[in-house]
Amino acid sequence: MPPPAGSQVSRVPAQRTPPEELAPPAVAPAPQRPRRRLRTVLIVVAGTLAALCLGGGLVGYLLYDKATTPDRSAPDVAVDNYLRAFLVDRNDVRANLFVCEGKTDLDQLDLLRSELFARQEQFGTTMSVTWGMLQIDQTDREAEVRVDLTFTAQVDGIRQTDRQSWKFITRLSDDWRVCSAARVD
Repeated sequence: MPPPAGSQVSRVPAQRTPPEELAPPAVAPAPQRPRRRLRTVLIVVAGTLAALCLGGGLVGYLLYDKATTPDRSAPDVAVDNYLRAFLVDRNDVRANLFVCEGKTDLDQLDLLRSELFARQEQFGTTMSVTWGMLQIDQTDREAEVRVDLTFTAQVDGIRQTDRQSWKFITRLSDDWRVCSAARVD
Protein backbone atom coordinates (compact mmCIF):
# COMPACT_ATOMS: atom_id res chain seq x y z
CA MET A 1 0.00 0.00 0.00
CA PRO A 2 1.21 3.29 -0.92
CA PRO A 3 1.32 6.04 1.62
CA PRO A 4 -1.50 8.50 1.59
CA ALA A 5 -1.01 11.54 -0.46
CA GLY A 6 0.43 14.50 1.24
CA SER A 7 1.80 12.59 4.17
CA GLN A 8 5.39 12.41 4.75
CA VAL A 9 6.91 9.16 5.54
CA SER A 10 10.23 8.94 7.05
CA ARG A 11 12.28 6.28 5.63
CA VAL A 12 14.32 4.16 7.88
CA PRO A 13 16.94 2.21 6.17
CA ALA A 14 16.44 -1.41 6.41
CA GLN A 15 18.64 -3.27 8.80
CA ARG A 16 20.36 -6.27 7.51
CA THR A 17 21.33 -9.26 9.43
CA PRO A 18 25.12 -9.31 9.68
CA PRO A 19 26.77 -12.03 7.74
CA GLU A 20 27.98 -15.00 9.76
CA GLU A 21 31.58 -14.20 9.17
CA LEU A 22 31.22 -10.98 11.09
CA ALA A 23 29.55 -12.68 13.98
CA PRO A 24 31.74 -13.46 16.98
CA PRO A 25 33.15 -16.95 16.73
CA ALA A 26 31.70 -19.59 18.90
CA VAL A 27 33.69 -20.13 22.09
CA ALA A 28 35.70 -23.28 21.68
CA PRO A 29 36.74 -25.25 24.71
CA ALA A 30 40.32 -24.51 25.86
CA PRO A 31 42.76 -27.02 24.50
CA GLN A 32 44.03 -29.47 27.07
CA ARG A 33 47.64 -28.88 28.02
CA PRO A 34 49.76 -31.87 27.36
CA ARG A 35 50.92 -33.60 30.50
CA ARG A 36 54.40 -32.55 31.47
CA ARG A 37 54.96 -34.93 34.31
CA LEU A 38 58.12 -36.37 32.73
CA ARG A 39 59.54 -32.91 32.15
CA THR A 40 58.88 -31.92 35.78
CA VAL A 41 60.48 -35.10 37.08
CA LEU A 42 63.56 -34.53 34.91
CA ILE A 43 63.89 -30.93 36.12
CA VAL A 44 63.64 -32.03 39.77
CA VAL A 45 66.19 -34.83 39.26
CA ALA A 46 68.59 -32.51 37.40
CA GLY A 47 68.28 -29.87 40.13
CA THR A 48 68.90 -32.42 42.85
CA LEU A 49 71.96 -33.81 41.06
CA ALA A 50 73.33 -30.32 40.52
CA ALA A 51 72.91 -29.52 44.23
CA LEU A 52 74.58 -32.79 45.24
CA CYS A 53 77.50 -32.18 42.87
CA LEU A 54 77.94 -28.64 44.14
CA GLY A 55 77.76 -29.78 47.76
CA GLY A 56 80.13 -32.68 47.10
CA GLY A 57 82.59 -30.37 45.37
CA LEU A 58 82.51 -27.97 48.30
CA VAL A 59 83.04 -30.75 50.84
CA GLY A 60 85.86 -32.18 48.70
CA TYR A 61 87.56 -28.79 48.52
CA LEU A 62 87.30 -28.24 52.28
CA LEU A 63 88.70 -31.72 53.02
CA TYR A 64 91.53 -31.23 50.52
CA ASP A 65 92.33 -27.81 51.97
CA LYS A 66 92.40 -29.19 55.51
CA ALA A 67 94.58 -32.15 54.49
CA THR A 68 97.12 -30.06 52.58
CA THR A 69 97.35 -26.99 54.79
CA PRO A 70 100.39 -27.33 57.01
CA ASP A 71 99.68 -27.38 60.73
CA ARG A 72 101.42 -24.41 62.33
CA SER A 73 99.01 -24.04 65.23
CA ALA A 74 101.61 -24.18 68.03
CA PRO A 75 105.39 -23.71 68.31
CA ASP A 76 106.11 -27.39 68.98
CA VAL A 77 103.84 -28.49 66.13
CA ALA A 78 105.62 -26.15 63.71
CA VAL A 79 109.06 -27.44 64.79
CA ASP A 80 107.95 -31.08 64.64
CA ASN A 81 106.53 -30.65 61.12
CA TYR A 82 109.59 -28.69 60.01
CA LEU A 83 111.98 -31.41 61.26
CA ARG A 84 109.91 -34.12 59.57
CA ALA A 85 109.90 -32.28 56.25
CA PHE A 86 113.55 -31.15 56.39
CA LEU A 87 115.40 -34.10 57.96
CA VAL A 88 113.17 -37.14 57.46
CA ASP A 89 111.35 -36.49 54.16
CA ARG A 90 114.12 -34.20 52.86
CA ASN A 91 111.50 -32.08 51.16
CA ASP A 92 112.76 -28.48 51.08
CA VAL A 93 109.57 -27.16 49.49
CA ARG A 94 107.43 -28.56 52.30
CA ALA A 95 109.98 -27.54 54.95
CA ASN A 96 109.86 -23.92 53.72
CA LEU A 97 106.15 -23.82 54.58
CA PHE A 98 107.20 -23.85 58.26
CA VAL A 99 109.97 -21.23 58.02
CA CYS A 100 109.68 -17.55 58.92
CA GLU A 101 109.49 -15.13 56.05
CA GLY A 102 112.45 -12.83 55.65
CA LYS A 103 115.71 -13.40 57.49
CA THR A 104 116.21 -16.78 59.15
CA ASP A 105 119.15 -18.46 60.87
CA LEU A 106 118.90 -22.12 59.89
CA ASP A 107 122.47 -22.55 58.61
CA GLN A 108 123.50 -24.98 61.39
CA LEU A 109 120.61 -27.30 60.53
CA ASP A 110 121.51 -27.10 56.81
CA LEU A 111 125.07 -28.09 57.73
CA LEU A 112 123.77 -30.98 59.86
CA ARG A 113 121.75 -32.36 56.97
CA SER A 114 124.73 -32.05 54.61
CA GLU A 115 126.86 -34.00 57.12
CA LEU A 116 124.18 -36.70 57.32
CA PHE A 117 124.20 -37.08 53.53
CA ALA A 118 128.00 -37.27 53.52
CA ARG A 119 128.06 -39.96 56.25
CA GLN A 120 125.43 -42.00 54.45
CA GLU A 121 127.51 -42.00 51.26
CA GLN A 122 130.75 -42.63 53.12
CA PHE A 123 129.45 -45.65 55.04
CA GLY A 124 126.91 -46.85 52.47
CA THR A 125 124.06 -46.79 54.93
CA THR A 126 120.87 -44.91 55.67
CA MET A 127 120.66 -42.74 58.74
CA SER A 128 117.36 -42.28 60.49
CA VAL A 129 116.48 -39.21 62.52
CA THR A 130 114.07 -39.29 65.43
CA TRP A 131 113.25 -36.97 68.28
CA GLY A 132 111.46 -37.12 71.55
CA MET A 133 109.34 -34.68 73.45
CA LEU A 134 109.61 -31.02 72.51
CA GLN A 135 109.94 -28.58 75.41
CA ILE A 136 108.48 -25.12 74.97
CA ASP A 137 109.43 -21.86 76.69
CA GLN A 138 106.89 -19.40 75.31
CA THR A 139 106.37 -15.67 75.59
CA ASP A 140 103.58 -13.78 73.88
CA ARG A 141 104.63 -14.00 70.21
CA GLU A 142 107.88 -15.97 70.43
CA ALA A 143 108.78 -19.41 71.72
CA GLU A 144 111.94 -21.40 72.23
CA VAL A 145 111.53 -25.09 71.51
CA ARG A 146 114.17 -27.56 72.75
CA VAL A 147 114.46 -31.08 71.47
CA ASP A 148 116.97 -33.94 71.42
CA LEU A 149 117.60 -35.30 67.92
CA THR A 150 118.69 -38.93 67.71
CA PHE A 151 120.61 -40.18 64.67
CA THR A 152 120.78 -43.94 64.12
CA ALA A 153 122.64 -45.95 61.49
CA GLN A 154 123.70 -49.55 60.92
CA VAL A 155 127.42 -49.60 59.96
CA ASP A 156 129.18 -52.94 59.39
CA GLY A 157 126.42 -54.72 61.30
CA ILE A 158 126.81 -52.45 64.33
CA ARG A 159 124.03 -50.08 65.29
CA GLN A 160 125.39 -46.64 66.05
CA THR A 161 123.50 -43.80 67.69
CA ASP A 162 124.27 -40.14 68.21
CA ARG A 163 122.16 -37.70 70.21
CA GLN A 164 122.25 -33.92 69.91
CA SER A 165 120.31 -31.23 71.73
CA TRP A 166 118.86 -28.44 69.58
CA LYS A 167 116.91 -25.27 70.23
CA PHE A 168 114.56 -23.64 67.75
CA ILE A 169 113.21 -20.11 67.93
CA THR A 170 109.68 -19.76 66.57
CA ARG A 171 107.62 -16.63 66.05
CA LEU A 172 103.90 -16.07 65.76
CA SER A 173 102.59 -13.89 62.94
CA ASP A 174 99.46 -15.43 61.43
CA ASP A 175 100.72 -18.80 62.63
CA TRP A 176 103.87 -20.25 64.20
CA ARG A 177 107.02 -20.41 62.06
CA VAL A 178 110.58 -21.63 62.67
CA CYS A 179 113.04 -18.72 62.48
CA SER A 180 116.30 -20.15 63.80
CA ALA A 181 117.91 -23.40 64.86
CA ALA A 182 121.08 -23.93 66.87
CA ARG A 183 122.79 -26.88 68.46
CA VAL A 184 122.97 -26.71 72.24
CA ASP A 185 126.21 -28.05 73.73
